[in-house]
Amino acid sequence: MEREKGFEDRLPREGTATFFQTRFIHFLGGKNLLFLLLALLLAGCIIFIFNKVSFIFYPLKVLFEVVILPGVLAIIGYYLLRPFVRLADKSGKGKVPRSLVILILYVIVAALMTLISLLVYPFLRDQFTNLVQEFPTYFMKFIETTVSSLNNSKLEGLFGKYDFDYDEFLSDITNDLVTTTKDTFTNIASSVATGITGFVSTLTSILLSLVTVPFILFYLLYEGEKLPRFILRIFPPRARNEVGQVLKEMDKQVSSYILGQILVSICIGVLMTIGFLIIGLDYAFLLGILAMITSVVPYLGPAIAIIPALVIAIVTSPMMLVYLIIVWTVVQLVEGKFITPNIMGKSLSIHPITIIFVLLTFGSLFGVAGVILGIPAYALLKVLVSHLFGLVKKRYNRYERDQENRYDL
Repeated sequence: MEREKGFEDRLPREGTATFFQTRFIHFLGGKNLLFLLLALLLAGCIIFIFNKVSFIFYPLKVLFEVVILPGVLAIIGYYLLRPFVRLADKSGKGKVPRSLVILILYVIVAALMTLISLLVYPFLRDQFTNLVQEFPTYFMKFIETTVSSLNNSKLEGLFGKYDFDYDEFLSDITNDLVTTTKDTFTNIASSVATGITGFVSTLTSILLSLVTVPFILFYLLYEGEKLPRFILRIFPPRARNEVGQVLKEMDKQVSSYILGQILVSICIGVLMTIGFLIIGLDYAFLLGILAMITSVVPYLGPAIAIIPALVIAIVTSPMMLVYLIIVWTVVQLVEGKFITPNIMGKSLSIHPITIIFVLLTFGSLFGVAGVILGIPAYALLKVLVSHLFGLVKKRYNRYERDQENRYDL
């Protein structure tokens, strides 16, 4: 109590405080605020200067481009295999060498990938080849079905009233699509012919990145538990407790998202495949695999995956379209009400509108990689900002005399 009373006496009194002793400036740090602003101004000047000599950042850009692909794949593999490593350590009570456990996991994963390649890949490859060859036919039938439906609908009179020839409009779209496709393939062929060296270089860098993934993953699994302790030693002892909580929360967020989203995607792919088989839709397995892959991206992925299925269903028959809509609706309801809440729970606590804006923003900035990595990056940023805001609330309560105006912690 005496310490608190002495602390209150040191607070500036209203009417007698200087600029650096006012309550607001004192809350922000007093004279430290001036040094912080000067430091930010100096940092801005440094960034401005380096922007004028951007070649200095080129090695960092190359390093980021080289590390990002194997690093992301290794992190995903780390969170997928870490539960098995921890289970082996717990079951063996530390007597089994971790390196041996990791090698056994590598053998099991390699065996599973080989089995899938031998049994599933040829079938999916044939289905994909047939779908690519027949999709133009499906698309032309889709256009013809649309024109026929419009001719037999009440919209024909409305289009005639405004002198809108939708038949010609759809025909122009089809011709433009065919012309664009031909031009695209021509441009691709000429680009490949002229830029074969760049293509080989890019392919080589990707293959080298993929080859390094097992080595990075091995060291992550072997020494990944030591990384948080190493990071904590960088910070002063007073801040280590708070930083440790932030690191644990970040680890929980990334682990929950990666494991949960992969399990949810597998469930959606299985349910979609079963539903397509029940209604007798062509290329059911291929469309189910496509739904599983695209479901890694929340909300937008399933909508993208259903487009080729819609084209095939419309061409097949009107009832097939109805069956497809029923299957898609049921799967989305099961996923939203049962699968996602039970697998991922409320760990991320991100509003669906926020997820959509994050996907659109990160996709515009970083392309496909941004769409895939946008949600976990936002989750990490949310954890950091939440903890920083908690520290700000504690500091505010420290300098607020009135109990009613304090934050509820």
